[in-house]
Amino acid sequence: MVYVDDFSATFRGMKMCHMMADSEEELDGMARVLGLKRSWRQEHPRGPHYDLSKSKRRFAIHMGAKAITAQEMVKRYPIKKEEKDESV
Repeated sequence: MVYVDDFSATFRGMKMCHMMADSEEELDGMARVLGLKRSWRQEHPRGPHYDLSKSKRRFAIHMGAKAITAQEMVKRYPIKKEEKDESV
């Protein structure tokens, strides 16, 4: 399943949110459907994600992504234990 959150950060005048998925294949597959470049994928201790404009978010939901809150995204994708250990 692909998820898009309701986070709202401004980047170059656009409101952005996050897109994550249960698998990298699902994430990159949805990114292709949305017309995102693979180079825009970001690696993060919670897992890979793409930043989406609000219009791309709406399109992702139309294409089957599940809308969740930013808090739900954090709970669904906690920082991996090995990543926590390295930062201590």
